[in-house]
Amino acid sequence: MGENGGGRLLFTLALNFIIPTAQVIGGIHAHSMALISDAVHNFSDFVALLIAYFAYLIGKKSATPANTFGYKRAEVMAALINVGILLGASGFILYEAFDRLMHPEMVLGQVVIWMAGIGIVGNGLSALVLHRDSKQSLNVRGAFLHMLGDLFTSVVVLLNGLILLYRPWYWLDPLLSVLIVAFILKNCWTIMREASGILMNATPKGFDLERIKEHLLQIPGVCGVHYMHLWNISLNSIAFSCHVEVTDQPVKSTEQLAESIRHELWHDFGIDHPVLQFETGQCGNGTLLCEISARPSGQPAAVSRHGIGD
Repeated sequence: MGENGGGRLLFTLALNFIIPTAQVIGGIHAHSMALISDAVHNFSDFVALLIAYFAYLIGKKSATPANTFGYKRAEVMAALINVGILLGASGFILYEAFDRLMHPEMVLGQVVIWMAGIGIVGNGLSALVLHRDSKQSLNVRGAFLHMLGDLFTSVVVLLNGLILLYRPWYWLDPLLSVLIVAFILKNCWTIMREASGILMNATPKGFDLERIKEHLLQIPGVCGVHYMHLWNISLNSIAFSCHVEVTDQPVKSTEQLAESIRHELWHDFGIDHPVLQFETGQCGNGTLLCEISARPSGQPAAVSRHGIGD
């Protein structure tokens, strides 16, 4: 996230405190569960943005001996916390919506329209402010999806208000609340899937280890590549490690080759944190993946003739 990312988060934080406050007051006055649901969703966004802001501050801290990769994953953890908040809000909305479906109440459509209009303006502006940073941070992407979801739900609530001006379909209000929850849960699943992949050190989406291996084998001086790992440190930082087989030579002679490999990995794959181990022959079975990952927990690693655990 850029240097101004924190300021943009603070701006949307203030905006998303005002919006739900107005909508709760309007929803109670209008007897609109859809408007109150939208307000609860918006207030959960205020909490989400607050968490996102503190995660942004923590993520800026430098690496330490205790956290050698730094604190960038604080933003990933914040994204999961925000999912938990949204799930809680969804449960509340569903409970109230089903109660209203069983016992419909008269809804004041005109008040719903005005309050939903405030939500459209505020959420639209918030989504616009966060859009750029959402491409670089899963944390901000979570907040951006919150805002985008609120924008769409506010539009739906406004349409609901327009219908209620001409038709007494009071059952439509809680029904729309259920549809809002479905949209919220879809966004939750997207964030959970990405965040879980990062925390599990899964191979980032869109990367093919076999393709990377074939690419590296084309570099002059590389005789073989095996025991590869590829994982996200954060959403916009990718780490890579592998064993590189070369001819017998002084360690100093591999410096230029290492620089060539790093250049290829960055410019062709966007890998910014490569860790390379040079060897004069295949260790272990020379397979694509490290054999340690297939070894039962607690079993010690074998030591190759290079003195490195394979």
